[in-house]
Amino acid sequence: MVVRLIACFTLCCFTTSLRAQSDPEYLMEIGGGAGLTGYLGDFNGKLTRDLQPMASVVARRLLNPWAGFKFNASWGKLKSSSADAESYLPEFRDDQLSPTREGLPYTFSNTLVDVSAVFEYNFLPYGTGRDYRGAKRLVPFIFGGLGGTFVNGGGKSTFTGNVPIGLGMKYKIADRLNLGVEWAIHFSLSDELDGVKDPYNIKSTGAFKNTDCYQALQVTLTYSFMARCRTCHNADEN
Repeated sequence: MVVRLIACFTLCCFTTSLRAQSDPEYLMEIGGGAGLTGYLGDFNGKLTRDLQPMASVVARRLLNPWAGFKFNASWGKLKSSSADAESYLPEFRDDQLSPTREGLPYTFSNTLVDVSAVFEYNFLPYGTGRDYRGAKRLVPFIFGGLGGTFVNGGGKSTFTGNVPIGLGMKYKIADRLNLGVEWAIHFSLSDELDGVKDPYNIKSTGAFKNTDCYQALQVTLTYSFMARCRTCHNADEN
């Protein structure tokens, strides 16, 4: 009787161990996102002002449960006014001291298209816990990379590069569904996202000297696919 109990216990432990890593580990994700974007530049320095809706298409190539690459294409608007400026801008003062009051305050509402590729790093291994030993369903992450920015409005168009840096949280709802929330700031290489170049009339040098930025806060939902080869997966663990 004792031998049978020991045998049953051993079999149960062995079965549980197999189950613990029985879920496939996926290499790709695709989905979409929605959120808010906001202009940060000469006419606005507050994160909560003039936020506009945005939508995104998201794809990920996962290297392992700790890291991967994310590709993001977003559409939104950048909006602000010279009335929001906290700095002294002589040409855009809407008062008696302004050189010209015609057309003041200056306002803009430009269409924004952003395409970026970033490297993501999870602070904890991400997964169901049955695909990778020790993986967690809820993990924080950071990311950084390179992107391109296209802005159109007011009869002007601007195309430039940007450097996105951000952080977020992701949660595995199910084996193939992933919910995420992330915030990023995009440091652009241009000072004309608002349609005005150097309103301070001060010459500056350097890639990011007196250039415009924008932020993006979004919630994403992605679907996992392309399961990793189990033989290759086991080989990686040995």
